[in-house]
Amino acid sequence: DGTDLETRLERWRRDRSTRAGSARGLARAFRQQAERAIGTVRSDGEAPSVGLLLATAFPDRIAKARGRAGDFLMANGRAAALEPHDRLAGEPWLAVGELTGRAGGARIRLAAAVSFADIEAVAGAAFESRDGLTYDSARAAVIRRRTTRLGALNLAERNLPVPGDLAAAEALARGIAEAGVGQLPWSKALSQWRDRLMFLRGAEGRGAGDEASAWPDLSDAALAATAADWLAPFLLGKTDLAAIGADDLGVALHALLPYGLGQRLEMEAPTHFEAPTGSRVAIDYAADAGPAMSIRVQELFGLTQHPALAKGRVPLTLHLLSPAHRPIQITKDLPGFWRGSWAGVKAEMKGRYPRHVWPDDPAVAVPTARAKPRGT
Repeated sequence: DGTDLETRLERWRRDRSTRAGSARGLARAFRQQAERAIGTVRSDGEAPSVGLLLATAFPDRIAKARGRAGDFLMANGRAAALEPHDRLAGEPWLAVGELTGRAGGARIRLAAAVSFADIEAVAGAAFESRDGLTYDSARAAVIRRRTTRLGALNLAERNLPVPGDLAAAEALARGIAEAGVGQLPWSKALSQWRDRLMFLRGAEGRGAGDEASAWPDLSDAALAATAADWLAPFLLGKTDLAAIGADDLGVALHALLPYGLGQRLEMEAPTHFEAPTGSRVAIDYAADAGPAMSIRVQELFGLTQHPALAKGRVPLTLHLLSPAHRPIQITKDLPGFWRGSWAGVKAEMKGRYPRHVWPDDPAVAVPTARAKPRGT
């Protein structure tokens, strides 16, 4: 009553009981029927294994071990199991002769171990080989893998050289997108370019009309969802993340900006603010409260209008600094600051930095980028 048919046959051959003799007589009758139907049954060389015979009879029940000991998947897609302590539970391949139970919980009642060579001899004509490109996140690279299958069974896999074609580029782009576009080689300048563009997209989205659609969506989610379209064409010949440079990313991203918007981007969201002193101060478009910059307050003397972006719709957040570059005020209304709290700031700063200029009316004072007035 064991599940291993080969063991049962060995015992049967040694069994001299009446029941065993009857079974041998039945086997001879089957053989005679076969000879009458197809001619003399010959055995050339070594007798075939029990597993080979079972696999020949039931090729859809060729089974491969998976996971826990005793769990198998058959070529027909059904799962089947043995008790973990069964002698066949540790075999890599089985040919299954008898099953009981439903598809989700079938139990193997009769089977035999079978070699891969015998499986190939029986069902080799049904093997299917397919090449596929996948992204290996651990290596951050595209892998080309040839998989050989028999029905639901994955028989073998091997890696092949990856071609530098569009299919590989698309697989690379999709893999990077799934892992996160933050892995791409964002330079500081390119990150700021995207922040500037997204700022204008948001600024126009708060206005009226159809302007909101003019600027492309370059958010992480949008870039990830369309990576195969915008990034892949610029990755031809590349098969891993390390081969992508900031220049490659920049060309791909700039291609997303519609013609004619580049000049508007420079005018409405410049990279730097030019102070009355001539200093160029970088603008941080990723700041939580909106575009911002840090500048010493003396460099803004004489400025009567608050700096604004996006055609004057969005005031620039000013982080005003002392001569020692310490924060003294944050404002989105510079003229209001001059008229209001400047008097208190001036009194405090004059006590700390007596050699610097602290005019009563900075709106009409001469700006300066010098740490101290001339002659001091």
